[in-house]
Amino acid sequence: MIAYDNIQITDCPTSAYFKPKRILYEERGVNKSWDMVRVHDSVSILLYHTEKQSFVLVKQFRPPVFVSACLYGGQSVDGYTYELCAGLVDKAHKSVEQIACEEVLEECGYALIPEMLQKIGVFYGSTGISGSKQTMFFARISQTQHVHQGGGVDTEDIEIIYLPLEEVDSFIANEQFCKSVGLGYALMWFQQHFKDGHA
Repeated sequence: MIAYDNIQITDCPTSAYFKPKRILYEERGVNKSWDMVRVHDSVSILLYHTEKQSFVLVKQFRPPVFVSACLYGGQSVDGYTYELCAGLVDKAHKSVEQIACEEVLEECGYALIPEMLQKIGVFYGSTGISGSKQTMFFARISQTQHVHQGGGVDTEDIEIIYLPLEEVDSFIANEQFCKSVGLGYALMWFQQHFKDGHA
């Protein structure tokens, strides 16, 4: 169901989340410049619910996806994307594992501890515009860790999606579902590391 309206596009002179920068440098004797956006690093978590034999994903409206694809690209998309549970690394006094657990609790409603996390890897996204780093984790969860309905904090409007294990291949192949790159990679990582289909 579409839950947004009155979309307008304006200039953004200041932001709490990103800062535009221009890099001046020399490469092989040639002076060059590159425009970038400084953003926070992030964490993401692939959650596998052992009892439901499903992955726990988040679905939310992403205005840049809607604007880029629909308004500028002429594509028919609603702007809702399927993603891993994720969040910004914006608390200097906490480890990425602690922040990951907080995000799982806030967005998905499952209480984890850092020891439950398995690191998948560290990746750099949007390399041409931000070069931000994302640490990706995997965790098995069960209903015993479920403490509330999730959905995010403040004005976040996050829907929790359970993707059955047997539907992963068709989900990845279906271009009607707007998916993040990280989600696609994490699902394929799972399939590679757990070839019997069970974590």
